[in-house]
Amino acid sequence: MKSTEKPPQQSLELEPKLEESSETTKKKSKLSGWLLAILLLGGGGVALWQVFIPSSPTTAQSSTQEPPPRPVETMPLTPGTGNRQISLLGQVEAGERATLSPQIDATVQQVLVREGDRVTPGMTVAILDDADPRLALAEAQARLAQERGNLARLQVGTRPEIIAQRQAELNTARARELEAQDNLERISSLTEEGALSRRALVEARTESSAATSERFRVEAILAEAQAGFTREEIDAQQGLVAASQAAVEQAQLGMQRTEIKAAFSGIVQSRAVDPGDYVEVSDPVLTLVSDRELEIFLEVPESLSGQVAPGMMVNLNARALPSWQQETEITAVVPTADRASRRQLVRVSLNNPPQGLLPGMAIQANLAMPVENADTFIVPRDALTRRRDEWLLFTVENNQAQQLAIEMVADLGTDVVITNPELQEGQRFVVNGGDGLTDSAAVEVIN
Repeated sequence: MKSTEKPPQQSLELEPKLEESSETTKKKSKLSGWLLAILLLGGGGVALWQVFIPSSPTTAQSSTQEPPPRPVETMPLTPGTGNRQISLLGQVEAGERATLSPQIDATVQQVLVREGDRVTPGMTVAILDDADPRLALAEAQARLAQERGNLARLQVGTRPEIIAQRQAELNTARARELEAQDNLERISSLTEEGALSRRALVEARTESSAATSERFRVEAILAEAQAGFTREEIDAQQGLVAASQAAVEQAQLGMQRTEIKAAFSGIVQSRAVDPGDYVEVSDPVLTLVSDRELEIFLEVPESLSGQVAPGMMVNLNARALPSWQQETEITAVVPTADRASRRQLVRVSLNNPPQGLLPGMAIQANLAMPVENADTFIVPRDALTRRRDEWLLFTVENNQAQQLAIEMVADLGTDVVITNPELQEGQRFVVNGGDGLTDSAAVEVIN
């Protein structure tokens, strides 16, 4: 009985175990399926990668392999010089400028022009009161007439009637002298006799002496009239006539100076007086400027002082006249520097200035300065490379590029003037192919 009851219990105990094993088997089979799928996909991906993507070289191989030489074109260095272009600033000035002032003190009667009016040489622009100069002229003319009359009398000599008159005066003086002498003798006798006092004798002697002196004076006048005037007297009178003539001319000049005239052809820039104003010598009346000839004054930096000379070429342009540009030469160099700016001035004359260029306008100029450095070379602009604010030139030596930092001395357009102590005549440099080139890079010269 016991034997028959045990089997059913064992079967009941085995059922759960079988169920557990079957579930475990199912889970393992599912996991195995996923792993198999992943392996298959991974293997296929690797296979596809190997088929379509070529195998890259190893790191060691890539590091040891060098880039191929870079093809470049070269040419030999040739020495040469050029002109540096120096930018200058300046200002337009009138070629002629004058401030008209009176030369006499007077009242302004008329001002005949205003600002902007054009004047011609000798044109009257203002008139002053001429009352005082007119009176001075009349007085000078009267004095001149008097002195000329005196000179004519001296040159002609004494007239006969004057000589006769002087002779008659002499005869009268002699008669008076004889009368005085007779009177003296008579009074002397009477005084000795005691009839007259001594006082009467003294008076008689005085009258006799006076009569004798008068005779001598008249004789001298007669002798002078008969002899005529001396050369010295005539010369002295001629001097008086010349002085009177000069006084007349001075008075006439004063009359002329009552009219203020333009000294040259130009335009009235400013007017300082009106009718009724009293002006003195050197007071400004008008300012004239010439528009037919202009001068440009350019400021030269202190570093170039002494290097600029007349005859050097400058290219002029003005912001106010965009279409105007003119190349001309420096006329003169001012031999001093401004105390404030330390700059030297150079003058450029424009005989035929363009229409619209006016005094006071700003001017820009480019000055061509010759390069004085002997170790300079001319190379094409395309041969230079700009990196980090430096101009670089690559030379070639043993198929290797040598990088040199150069100084650009002058810009000639398509060519430039450069210098570097390491550059030598005939040394080959890269003309084409320098972009991206580095120092010591391998190159292949193809020209």
